[in-house]
Order: sequence, then structure tokens, then C-alpha cells
Amino acid sequence: MKPRLRGEAHEVRFADDAILCFHYREDAEKVKTVLSKRFAKYGLTLHPEKTRLLEFGRYAEERAKKQGKKKPGTFDFLGWTHICARSRRGKFTVHVRTMRKRLRRSLTAVGRWCQEHRHLPVDQQQKTLNAKLRGHYQYYGRPTNSQSLLKFYRGVVRIWRKWLNRRTRGNRMTWERYTELLRRHPLLPPRIRHAWM
Repeated sequence: MKPRLRGEAHEVRFADDAILCFHYREDAEKVKTVLSKRFAKYGLTLHPEKTRLLEFGRYAEERAKKQGKKKPGTFDFLGWTHICARSRRGKFTVHVRTMRKRLRRSLTAVGRWCQEHRHLPVDQQQKTLNAKLRGHYQYYGRPTNSQSLLKFYRGVVRIWRKWLNRRTRGNRMTWERYTELLRRHPLLPPRIRHAWM
């Protein structure tokens, strides 16, 4: 299809997820139509919720304002929400944040682990939770994602207290006692692991 398009076209793909980028809207519409027919030939369909046309890039903000929208649209890819933004110098840049669904899913998994292992010694729990936090920061630790990292960290702190509190009846884990426990067994604070690209 590329030679028949008016402008540039690029593909970003990982496993079965892909983003197709086009210079012109008519090229995107043309490829979407052809792709649907090509998929149908093999008994496949494009996912209706995940397949959409979206204006994204350095001019998307101006066009969104002309249409009465506050901001241009965003899209999710590989656990990230991609956002059109401006740098401190006013140049176009793409910011990324952890997808809300992924953040919820990660916290749910931590909660499940804490529930199942709440009777382990505290130092063992701390070791595993720090490994989980380290892994999360390793993937999601990008400069524009600090708020999401902080949400994840605070969520883990809250969840751990909740399940430590349910270890014994009547002997409540007050915030004062928990703060003291965190002083002795600290959880890894959020860290930016990747430099600006």
C-alpha cells in the first residue's frame, strides 16, 4: 500500500498490537478499509474497541481547539497512555503515563499477594514487595510518569497495612505502629529509571 499513499506511513508493532501512523487522514482511512477486507479474507476482524482513527502529533492540539475540545485525544499502547504535550521550551513532545487499567490490575495483584502471604515474617514480605515495586519502576519509571508511580507506591503502602492489620484479631495496626514498621522495613520509593528519549 505504501507506494499508493499520498504521504509518509509508519508502523510500530509489538506482538499482535500495532500502531499505524500516517501523514494524511485520507491515507489512514484508505488503509483501514483495505486492512478490514484483507483480514476478512482470512476470517479475521479488527478489534472494534481497539481500532480507531486518532489525530495525534504536533498540530493535533491546534485542531482540537478549533473543534472546541480542550485537548487532543490520547491512545493506549503496551501499558502506556500516550499524550500530546509541550516541553518547557514550548516544543511538541509525547508524554506517557501508566494506563489506568494497568495500574488497577497491578495494585489488585499486590493485594492478592499480600492477602495470601500475610502470615509470612514481615522482612520476607518487605523483600518481595520491594521486588514488585522495583519491577514496576523498571518498566514504568519514565520522567513524565512520576504521578502514576507515586499512586502505585502509595497504593502498595495502603494495601500492605490493610493485610498486616488482619494478621491478628484485636491487635490493630495503627498508622503510628505502621510508620514505625516502615522505618524498620522500608518500601522502595518511586524512582525514574529511564532518561528522556
